[in-house]
Amino acid sequence: MIKSGIDQDALIDMFAEASAKQGEKLRKAVADATLKALQGRELTLDNVRKVIKTVTQAASAGAAKNPAPAVDVEAMLRKAFDGMDAALLKAVEANRKALQQLVDQGAGLRETQLKAALDGVEKMEDLFFSTVGKAVQGVATPLQGPWQQVLKSMKLEGTATGAGAAQTVEQLMSQTQDALRKGRATSLRATQALMDSYAAMVSGVLIGMSEGLGGATAADKPKPAAKAARKA
Repeated sequence: MIKSGIDQDALIDMFAEASAKQGEKLRKAVADATLKALQGRELTLDNVRKVIKTVTQAASAGAAKNPAPAVDVEAMLRKAFDGMDAALLKAVEANRKALQQLVDQGAGLRETQLKAALDGVEKMEDLFFSTVGKAVQGVATPLQGPWQQVLKSMKLEGTATGAGAAQTVEQLMSQTQDALRKGRATSLRATQALMDSYAAMVSGVLIGMSEGLGGATAADKPKPAAKAARKA
């Protein structure tokens, strides 16, 4: 069954038949499926939510069929989470590149759409956790415990998505505020067309990103940055 651009049956079968030793294979399969689905639509928060929900449900359905002991199932679900995290980090990076184009053309925080785009990036990790949390409420009871453990540990560790988003917001806000201090004029005419089609613009950037998905381990994550205070 194809839903949200994802072959759910393929993911279900993979998780149903996997062993704990195949964790990296699961992570990569989830990352690739999530990224491909995100590339196939405008990169809005609503579309991100739909993709994450579908992937979570597919991984859960497969894990529920797997005869492995609970500890191994939890490890598999952690790999599913890590795979989605790796794909979302790519989405954050696509947003950063698109926003950088706007800032380079003179867009500032006075532009409502730029502020909204930054808000979307900043909310990416919260959306990730909330979507997975809601999706697992309807899964088989034996899986709810393992999923809760995965979510609990990841909230303590932090995600690559969250660290990348914080770094992006801090960097771009610093640049726009510096431009404002220097009195650089905003080129509204030059940036308005791009702002009006921002989600499609980010999708184009994401499609053009050819780098392979990394492991997105804790050691590889961008360093979390404090969220800067916004100035209108």
